[in-house]
Amino acid sequence: MHSDREGRPGYGQGRDALIAATIRVVADRGVRRLTYRAVATEAGVTHGTVQHHFANLDELLEAALEYCVAVSLAGSTLVPAGDRIEDFVATLGDSVRATLDEQVFQYELVLESRRRPELRPHVDRYYENYRAATGEALRRLGLPDDLHTVDIVFSALDGLVFRAVALGGAELRNLDAQLDRLREILVQLRRG
Repeated sequence: MHSDREGRPGYGQGRDALIAATIRVVADRGVRRLTYRAVATEAGVTHGTVQHHFANLDELLEAALEYCVAVSLAGSTLVPAGDRIEDFVATLGDSVRATLDEQVFQYELVLESRRRPELRPHVDRYYENYRAATGEALRRLGLPDDLHTVDIVFSALDGLVFRAVALGGAELRNLDAQLDRLREILVQLRRG
C-alpha cells in the first residue's frame, strides 16, 4: 500500500487501508472497541472516508473477514496441489505467524457473534469457507470427506491455531510439530 507524506493511503487504496486498519483495531482492542473514528485514526483518514466506503460497521467487518479468510486460505496450503499428505497445511504454521492480526481478528469476530447475532451470518460463511476447503483437501488426499470427518479435521486445525494465536509463545512455536502429528494421523487414516 502506498501513502503520501502524511501517512495517508494513496489514491484508490482507501478501501484496502480501511480493511487493514479494521483488522489492526480489532486485533489490538477487540470488536467492541471498533468505531469509525478508531478505524479512521488507524488508517490516517477522515471519519467521513470510512463512511464513504462502508455504510455501517457490520459491512466493514464483513469485508475484513472476507479478506482474512482469503489470506489464511492462500497461505496455509489447506488444499494441497497434489495428493501428498505431507503437503497438507505444510505452510500453515508460517502463515499463522505471518498473519497474527488476521488470525486474532477472525477469532474475535467468532466470539463476538455470540453476543451480537447480526454477526452470525458472517461467521457462518467464515466456517463454510474453511469447511469447504478442508473437504476439498481430504478428497484430494484420498481421505474420507464426509461431514463428520471434515468437521473433525477442521476442528483440530482450528483448535490448534486458536490456541497458538491466543497463547502465543511456546504454543505458537509448537504449532508446526502439532501439525506434523495431525498429518501422521491422516496417513494412518488413509492406510485404513
